Amino acid sequence: MLTYVRWYWPDDDLWNYDELDADRWALRHVEQRGSDGIFLAAASLSEVLIARDSGTVSAVAEYERRYGVVPGAPFPPPGSALEPALEILSSEEFERLWRDARRQLERPAGT
Repeated sequence: MLTYVRWYWPDDDLWNYDELDADRWALRHVEQRGSDGIFLAAASLSEVLIARDSGTVSAVAEYERRYGVVPGAPFPPPGSALEPALEILSSEEFERLWRDARRQLERPAGT
Protein backbone atom coordinates (compact mmCIF):
# COMPACT_ATOMS: atom_id res chain seq x y z
CA MET A 1 0.00 0.00 0.00
CA LEU A 2 1.24 3.46 -0.87
CA THR A 3 1.24 6.37 1.56
CA TYR A 4 1.45 10.03 0.58
CA VAL A 5 3.02 12.46 3.05
CA ARG A 6 4.23 16.01 3.25
CA TRP A 7 6.66 17.57 5.66
CA TYR A 8 8.35 20.92 6.05
CA TRP A 9 12.07 21.46 6.52
CA PRO A 10 12.34 24.96 8.06
CA ASP A 11 16.14 25.25 7.74
CA ASP A 12 15.75 25.24 3.95
CA ASP A 13 12.19 26.64 3.73
CA LEU A 14 11.29 23.49 1.83
CA TRP A 15 8.06 21.52 1.57
CA ASN A 16 8.70 17.87 0.76
CA TYR A 17 6.06 15.53 -0.65
CA ASP A 18 6.68 11.80 -0.88
CA GLU A 19 4.95 8.74 -2.24
CA LEU A 20 6.10 5.98 0.12
CA ASP A 21 5.88 2.22 -0.34
CA ALA A 22 5.00 -0.22 2.48
CA ASP A 23 8.62 -0.15 3.72
CA ARG A 24 8.60 3.69 3.69
CA TRP A 25 10.96 4.04 0.72
CA ALA A 26 10.21 7.04 -1.48
CA LEU A 27 8.97 6.05 -4.92
CA ARG A 28 8.43 9.66 -5.97
CA HIS A 29 9.63 12.84 -4.29
CA VAL A 30 8.64 16.49 -4.80
CA GLU A 31 10.30 19.55 -3.26
CA GLN A 32 8.72 23.00 -3.26
CA ARG A 33 10.24 26.17 -1.84
CA GLY A 34 7.90 27.66 0.74
CA SER A 35 8.64 31.33 0.12
CA ASP A 36 7.68 31.42 -3.57
CA GLY A 37 6.14 28.02 -4.40
CA ILE A 38 8.85 27.16 -6.94
CA PHE A 39 9.31 23.42 -7.46
CA LEU A 40 12.91 22.27 -7.09
CA ALA A 41 12.44 18.51 -7.55
CA ALA A 42 10.01 15.93 -8.90
CA ALA A 43 12.01 12.71 -9.01
CA SER A 44 10.89 9.13 -9.52
CA LEU A 45 12.81 6.08 -8.30
CA SER A 46 11.70 4.02 -11.31
CA GLU A 47 12.97 6.71 -13.71
CA VAL A 48 16.32 6.90 -11.91
CA LEU A 49 16.67 3.11 -12.19
CA ILE A 50 15.90 3.26 -15.92
CA ALA A 51 18.56 5.97 -16.34
CA ARG A 52 21.04 3.89 -14.33
CA ASP A 53 20.29 0.75 -16.33
CA SER A 54 20.89 2.63 -19.59
CA GLY A 55 24.55 2.00 -18.93
CA THR A 56 25.73 5.57 -18.63
CA VAL A 57 26.62 7.41 -15.45
CA SER A 58 25.85 10.68 -17.18
CA ALA A 59 22.20 9.62 -17.68
CA VAL A 60 21.62 9.54 -13.92
CA ALA A 61 23.46 12.84 -13.41
CA GLU A 62 21.41 14.48 -16.18
CA TYR A 63 18.17 13.14 -14.69
CA GLU A 64 19.06 14.42 -11.21
CA ARG A 65 20.03 17.86 -12.57
CA ARG A 66 16.62 18.21 -14.14
CA TYR A 67 14.33 16.44 -11.64
CA GLY A 68 16.28 16.26 -8.38
CA VAL A 69 17.15 13.28 -6.20
CA VAL A 70 14.92 10.58 -4.74
CA PRO A 71 15.76 9.98 -1.05
CA GLY A 72 18.05 6.97 -0.74
CA ALA A 73 16.78 5.55 2.56
CA PRO A 74 13.48 4.67 4.20
CA PHE A 75 11.67 7.73 5.48
CA PRO A 76 11.97 8.97 8.08
CA PRO A 77 15.31 7.38 8.90
CA PRO A 78 14.94 5.00 11.87
CA GLY A 79 16.02 6.69 15.09
CA SER A 80 16.38 10.08 13.46
CA ALA A 81 16.64 12.89 15.99
CA LEU A 82 15.39 15.32 13.33
CA GLU A 83 12.21 13.49 12.41
CA PRO A 84 9.81 16.04 10.92
CA ALA A 85 6.10 16.06 11.58
CA LEU A 86 4.41 14.21 8.72
CA GLU A 87 1.02 15.10 7.32
CA ILE A 88 -0.90 12.55 5.27
CA LEU A 89 -1.97 13.60 1.77
CA SER A 90 -4.53 12.07 -0.54
CA SER A 91 -3.24 10.37 -3.67
CA GLU A 92 -5.17 12.97 -5.70
CA GLU A 93 -3.39 15.86 -3.99
CA PHE A 94 0.00 14.21 -4.53
CA GLU A 95 -0.77 13.58 -8.21
CA ARG A 96 -1.75 17.23 -8.70
CA LEU A 97 1.51 18.39 -7.10
CA TRP A 98 3.46 15.86 -9.16
CA ARG A 99 1.92 17.11 -12.42
CA ASP A 100 2.49 20.76 -11.51
CA ALA A 101 6.10 20.12 -10.51
CA ARG A 102 6.87 18.11 -13.64
CA ARG A 103 5.27 20.73 -15.88
CA GLN A 104 7.45 23.44 -14.29
CA LEU A 105 10.68 21.41 -14.36
CA GLU A 106 10.17 20.31 -17.97
CA ARG A 107 9.85 23.87 -19.29
CA PRO A 108 12.84 25.07 -21.27
CA ALA A 109 15.16 27.27 -19.22
CA GLY A 110 14.14 30.91 -19.15
CA THR A 111 10.44 30.39 -19.87
